[in-house]
Amino acid sequence: MKRLRAALLAAVVGATAIIAPIAIAPSASAHGWITSPPSRQDQCATGATSFDCGGLKYEPQSVEAVKGSMQCSGGSGYTILDDESKPWPRTTTGRDVTFQWKLTANHATSVWEYFVDGQLFASFDGGGVQPPKDISHTLKGLPLGNHTILARWSVADTVNAFYNCVDLTVTADGTNPGGGDNGGGDNGGGDNGGGTPGECTDAAWSSTATYTGGAKVSHNGNIFEAKWWTQNNVPGAEQWGPWKLIGAC
Repeated sequence: MKRLRAALLAAVVGATAIIAPIAIAPSASAHGWITSPPSRQDQCATGATSFDCGGLKYEPQSVEAVKGSMQCSGGSGYTILDDESKPWPRTTTGRDVTFQWKLTANHATSVWEYFVDGQLFASFDGGGVQPPKDISHTLKGLPLGNHTILARWSVADTVNAFYNCVDLTVTADGTNPGGGDNGGGDNGGGDNGGGTPGECTDAAWSSTATYTGGAKVSHNGNIFEAKWWTQNNVPGAEQWGPWKLIGAC
């Protein structure tokens, strides 16, 4: 009987040792990427490229690296994204283009930035809040010709950002593949990170004005309240800054 009990105990312990690693295994990281017009990683994920993208085709949402990079990979391990010798597919559009994101984890956001051929073209203040998972931004008046758009999504509470490159051929009579319009960034208005803001009744924020605690302003479709005395601090630019996000206008 003792031998039987020992054998049963050993079997249970062995089974637990096998099951436990499965139960505690961490899930794969998941964040977000641009699906329309398709980014380079989206082209890889959908099999639209004529070359093998390696493991990137399974992880289009995970092109994450430290903020500030101007590389399509952001300096992450997905260096194939930086290879300009590859025949990356181009999407033909008009001068106004809506960029649609698919977020699998909608991190609190500090800013969304769009660079055209290395030059900042538009930015959208994230306000330090979580964006909707189907967020989109519209860039207006893109230059004609072939261009690579670098989109940089900077997370508010970490040192990292997510990177996407989108290859476009902009034509005078082209159309907007995204079809929407929720603001044109710093080149022609902005948005508050998704949706269409209402009409703002509070005075617009001014970089030259002085604000004391409790003062309210409107900026990029949002209402902010000053926590303390402040001047020339952009509302929503810093998570722990002098401005508190109240909500959309």
